[in-house]
Amino acid sequence: MLYVICFFLYKLSSYIRLINKKGTLKKKVKNKTPLLTGKPQRKATCLKVTFMSPKKPNSATRKVAKLSFSKEKRNTYGYIPGIKHNLQKFATVLIRGGRTKDLPGVKYKIIRGVFDLKGVQNRFKARSKYGVKKINTSNV
Repeated sequence: MLYVICFFLYKLSSYIRLINKKGTLKKKVKNKTPLLTGKPQRKATCLKVTFMSPKKPNSATRKVAKLSFSKEKRNTYGYIPGIKHNLQKFATVLIRGGRTKDLPGVKYKIIRGVFDLKGVQNRFKARSKYGVKKINTSNV
């Protein structure tokens, strides 16, 4: 009887050691923006400017653009932040990482005020996000 208990404990301890060994293996971190490949921003060309409807609890028409990269076969969608835009087909834009939560498959945002995309008009708060220069109001 004692032999059976000792054998069982021996088998159990080796099993626990196995679990602990497997637990030390680190998981591979998935790249959230694979098309940027370690770059902060990247230049792209618009193939199509369109609307998308968001996921379930939200309802709106989000402005997105289908983008293509030079020397890259894959196309992707980029979100156009802010109110109104002047983007057209074959316009050159600069994109950055950052997904839009309620739009499935949109992992990139287009930077306003760079290349062919103009900044938001009449914007006074959070200007750096929307490509607006500071307005000098002093009349001295």
